[in-house]
Amino acid sequence: MADIKKVVLAYSGGLDTSVILKWLQDTYNCEVVTFTADLGQGEEVEPARAKAQAMGVKEIYIDDLREEFVRDFVFPMFRANTIYEGEYLLGTSIARPLIAKRLIEIANETGADAISHGATGKGNDQVRFELGAYALKPGVQVIAPWREWELTSRETLMAYAEKAKIPVDFAKAGKKSPYSMDANLLHISYEGGVLEDTWTEHEEDMWRWSVSPEKAPDVPTYIELTYRKGDIVAIDGVEMTPATVLAKLNEIGGANGIGRLDIVENRYVGMKSRGCYETPGGTIMLKAHRAIESITLDREVAHLKDELMPKYASLIYNGYWWSPERQMLQTMIDASQEHVNGVVRLKLYKGNVIVTGRKSDDSLFDTRISTFEDDAGAYNQADAGGFIKLNALRMRIAAGKGRSPL
Repeated sequence: MADIKKVVLAYSGGLDTSVILKWLQDTYNCEVVTFTADLGQGEEVEPARAKAQAMGVKEIYIDDLREEFVRDFVFPMFRANTIYEGEYLLGTSIARPLIAKRLIEIANETGADAISHGATGKGNDQVRFELGAYALKPGVQVIAPWREWELTSRETLMAYAEKAKIPVDFAKAGKKSPYSMDANLLHISYEGGVLEDTWTEHEEDMWRWSVSPEKAPDVPTYIELTYRKGDIVAIDGVEMTPATVLAKLNEIGGANGIGRLDIVENRYVGMKSRGCYETPGGTIMLKAHRAIESITLDREVAHLKDELMPKYASLIYNGYWWSPERQMLQTMIDASQEHVNGVVRLKLYKGNVIVTGRKSDDSLFDTRISTFEDDAGAYNQADAGGFIKLNALRMRIAAGKGRSPL
């Protein structure tokens, strides 16, 4: 890849990507375009501009992608009630295809020969970024410094930065964070530090968005979420944009101790990894969406969605958002949401999300039929006898042939 003249780098302005920027300039003797995404991580992204300029970067992209992130990635994922390995709400995974998409768009706009990222060779993110990039631009060249260079620790990165006079806050960089963290509007993740011992309890002061359930208010908070075609469009009757919805739910959920998770997951590259996740808004969204679907979805459609969901979750976790199979599943999922409209009422209390009501003009819940009172002939109970006998027929035949399970 010696002929590379311009590279688009996913750039945060921190130690790692600042070193990568300089390393790309030195190693490939190329021009670097920086791209910094605001996905709602809660930190200022504009300072990255000054840092990039100080290192001679001429083309600098700083994009507010919060609405696109929630509208086109988070909401479609939650229409499927997506969780990985029974618990993880995929907060890191779902951000990667959007970053990959924007990297490729910028590469096309600037005539760049390659893209670059700061993901390590041990994790899932390298796979997610690169699978997305190749799906969107088959011939793109990818530079993954962590798989090429000999800088193997934070200390070696700092030494490189100091020697190269890279504008990094060394006092701040020298304070080794106990955790590797990733944040966006959907979640914050924590890895490393004491979490590498699976028997050690996570530290209370680690959490950033939520109070502990023990310290949450003693009085529950009630909220009402309005759904339109499977997406939340209003909270307590107030219409909001997708990003505003998620930000508001994070605020309300965090105040009530909701959304903490401590799991050991299976990475795509083969190793197990322990991570803690804070996903207050997403935890509320999952519970509420299942509640509105419970009255608006046909039984077999709901059950089929539940069967397909683990596959859909694995595709997102492993980096296949832009694959044809994920797009096919999305078409099916989105079609199922046509009548997922209505309102869900929730009670939030000390880490718990409790459904207390759901209503919809598209509800399939028929009180006349399901009532325990007199149904005035809406349902003929005698019909159940034949239904049961027909469903038992194959087992009755087998038992008659001496194949009784006893």
